[in-house]
Amino acid sequence: MSEQTEPIPGALNLALAAAASASALGLLAFASHTSSWGWRIAAAVAFSYVNNTIFSLLHEAVHGHLHPHPRVNEAAGRFLAAFFPTGLGFQRVCHLGHHRRNRTDAEVFDYILPGESRLLKTVQWYGILTGLYWLLPPLGCLLYLVWPGFFHLPERLRNTRWSRQTSTAAMLSGFEGAPERTIRLEILFSFAFQAACIWLLDLSAAGWLACYAAFGFNWSSLQYADHAFSERDVHDGAWNLRVNRLVQYLFLNYHHHKAHHRDPQIPWVHLPKHVDFTEKRPSFLSIWLRMWLGPRTWPGE
Repeated sequence: MSEQTEPIPGALNLALAAAASASALGLLAFASHTSSWGWRIAAAVAFSYVNNTIFSLLHEAVHGHLHPHPRVNEAAGRFLAAFFPTGLGFQRVCHLGHHRRNRTDAEVFDYILPGESRLLKTVQWYGILTGLYWLLPPLGCLLYLVWPGFFHLPERLRNTRWSRQTSTAAMLSGFEGAPERTIRLEILFSFAFQAACIWLLDLSAAGWLACYAAFGFNWSSLQYADHAFSERDVHDGAWNLRVNRLVQYLFLNYHHHKAHHRDPQIPWVHLPKHVDFTEKRPSFLSIWLRMWLGPRTWPGE
């Protein structure tokens, strides 16, 4: 990972965080109090994009460039993580591990590698596409909160085919030496924040579930489309996807994912300068539709 070379737009990021979080809370409240399912669905769709702006800002905080002052970066990151909900430290362990494992055997979900279960790979794949993948971080956080010992499983359990194929073994290895107390307090804050929002805004189950189902589907759709069928390389194994300009801005250039993987220290506002617009740049829609055909057998098998 390179040193920070591009200026961090700290004030802009905090302004975006304030606007996006206020919008997300407003949409949750609207979806909960409208009697029209048409308006509830419209609010849920809008929430799915606004909450992705929040997640993109959380992504900046994970890499330490949401704000140039570390304490502000961490405090804002903890607040933003509560909207997912996840914990900043938990997300950091998982995401930085992803940068180390990208397109290695531990993180190739688009191909069925030799010795892997086709059924398990298919279930994983469509879990990503349908939004069920979004459930894993909150459930993982809940598990870490009540049973952190699970994240220190013995080596013999990590070496099972299931744990290797699902990337569980690789992910759990990242929690060795992680600040357990801090991570658990952050997770507790996120769940308390969600509970407070439900109580103070009088959120209904229908409104909350509609918004988070839409967000989960939207978020999960992108989380592997920016890697699917790309080359097997830790840094170059991603796409700089073409997408509608408004969506690109709402996701804070998240679709310029290859540029991000090549240098994770580049803040989102500077990513377009590091994109090679002459190389292959498939559209998000083309990759996403291709993904629905299912995972492929590894070439030669």
